[in-house]
Amino acid sequence: MTPRTRSIAQITVLFLILILSIILLFANFAYLNTQSNYDKQYIGHAGELRVLSQRIAKNATEAATGKALAFKLLSDARNDFERRWGYLRQGDKSTGLPPAPPSVRDEMESVRRDWENLRKNTDIILASEQTVLSLHQVAATLAETVPQLQVEYEKVVEILLQSGAPANQVAVAQRQLLLAERILGSVNTVLAGDDSAAQAADAFGRDAGRFGQVLEGMLNGNATIQVTRVEDADARARLAEIAELFQFVAGSVDEILETSPELFRVREAAGNIFSLSQTLLDEASHLANGFENLAGGRTLDTVGGYALGLLALASIILIGLVMVRTTNRQLRETAEKNERNQQAIMRLLDEIEELADGDLTVTVSVTEDFTGAIADSINYSVDQLRDLVATINHSAMQVAAAVQDTQNTARQLAKASEHQAAQISEASEAVGDMVESIDRVSAHAYESAKVAERSVAIANKGNEVVHNTINGMDNIREQIQDTAKRIKRLGESSQEIGDIVSLIDDIADQTNILALNAAIQASLAGEAGRGFAVVADEVQRLAERSSSATRQIEALVRTIQADTNEAVISMEQTTAEVVRGARLAQDAGVALAEIEGVSQNLADLIHSISDAAQLQTSSAGQISHTMAVIQQITAQTSAGSGATADSIRHLARMASEMRRSVSGFTLPPPAEPK
Repeated sequence: MTPRTRSIAQITVLFLILILSIILLFANFAYLNTQSNYDKQYIGHAGELRVLSQRIAKNATEAATGKALAFKLLSDARNDFERRWGYLRQGDKSTGLPPAPPSVRDEMESVRRDWENLRKNTDIILASEQTVLSLHQVAATLAETVPQLQVEYEKVVEILLQSGAPANQVAVAQRQLLLAERILGSVNTVLAGDDSAAQAADAFGRDAGRFGQVLEGMLNGNATIQVTRVEDADARARLAEIAELFQFVAGSVDEILETSPELFRVREAAGNIFSLSQTLLDEASHLANGFENLAGGRTLDTVGGYALGLLALASIILIGLVMVRTTNRQLRETAEKNERNQQAIMRLLDEIEELADGDLTVTVSVTEDFTGAIADSINYSVDQLRDLVATINHSAMQVAAAVQDTQNTARQLAKASEHQAAQISEASEAVGDMVESIDRVSAHAYESAKVAERSVAIANKGNEVVHNTINGMDNIREQIQDTAKRIKRLGESSQEIGDIVSLIDDIADQTNILALNAAIQASLAGEAGRGFAVVADEVQRLAERSSSATRQIEALVRTIQADTNEAVISMEQTTAEVVRGARLAQDAGVALAEIEGVSQNLADLIHSISDAAQLQTSSAGQISHTMAVIQQITAQTSAGSGATADSIRHLARMASEMRRSVSGFTLPPPAEPK
């Protein structure tokens, strides 16, 4: 076995001992920590049991006196005690606490017996919570009601004394005051729960019954108990109020008598809890002491932990000593190996000295030393470098040729870009002129649209005037026709007048003939007929005058008829002219409507032309802007072409420099083709 192998074996054994010691040490510490934590929980639960035993006793006493909050506190304390007692008996899964160890079995058994007795009494009190609270509520109400009864009965006594009531009635009322006092005292004694509580409950029932019987007798009379009816109205009103107040007392009698035994059991259970709590306190204290003694007995485990720690420390020291000895031996071997490597490195440096001067024909010798791999790598790198330099030379020549071609192309592209920029500038100017022309067309179209709109408005007004003229002519035609009808009726009336005048003329002729006959007869009569002859002459003259007037009227009627006929003819001609004028006006209205439609269409077309001109103006503006952008792009392209030509020239210079940079390498002559 070599020294190196022996050292490794020793270190391995010591490491195993160290690891085992550390594992045992941590296991011991973990065990001690866990047990210490368990001991703290055991002691904490036992201490809480001591506190809870006294809390249960206090809350039980207060619950028996009718305090509602005490029942909740008593229930919480009981449940908390039961929970912690369960942790000690069965363990706590949430914290990993196991059941109490067998070493405290006697203390656990003592606590169990006392706790079971105390819990039974606690359950009795909690089960009677409603009864106790109800009974104390009744007692509290009675404590308020009974003094009111006493006050009212004192007023009844005063009224009876003032009204001169019989002495026996006054005495009965005064005895009621004493009964009320005894009732209240009996209730308080029942609630106190002492030895006389049972007798107090019976006395309460008897006194309440007697009080109610006497109250009824004072209201209605009762010969059996020798109580007469009270007649005074004020006293009876007070007695009625007392009767209302006493209804609660009477209703509470049965409840108090029925629940008082349960209250007595609660009082007894509270007393038992008070007695057991002290015993339970002592037993819980013994249990806590047992857990503390259990924690103090773990000193041996601590000593074992210290021993394991010392063993681990000794293992570390031994490992250090072995490693120091091994390290010193390795240092000597390393120094000898470094000397051999130094000589191999110097040989390698001598061989690659020519390679540093750029001679790629050098081949480094490969030996068995560690520099052999380096020499092999150098030979491979030299081969790769030869290929790389040859490739660079070839690529540099190709790049130079390509650069020359690209430079010529860039010059042509720059010239084409300049020519394109000039053409685009001319096109931009033409587009600008076109935009100005389109703007003028748009302005003229806008003015034409306004003129067309005014033409439409004028044609519309003319159409309205023609319609109004037609309506006026229709009205004139109707009026002329009506006037012609009236003139015709006037001609017809003139014809009738002519007929009447003819009749009058006939009558005048006949009258003239009769007057002539009368004159002849009067002349034949001589003197006797002279007066009649005068009358006949007057009648004849009247007939002649009537005939003359009739002829004048007839001539006038014929004139009127002739004028009427001429007027009718003139009216008919006027009506025909009016109808013809209305027809012409209608034709003018139709023509104006057509003119209005044509003007509207013309206005719409001009609007369309104006909109199209504006759209073309906008499009031409966009085209002009686009041409400007294209001109800028062309200018940028021309500048880029110049920059590209400069870059190509720079690339040509770089290719030349690259050829010069690799010209210092010496390459082996190319192999001759076979």
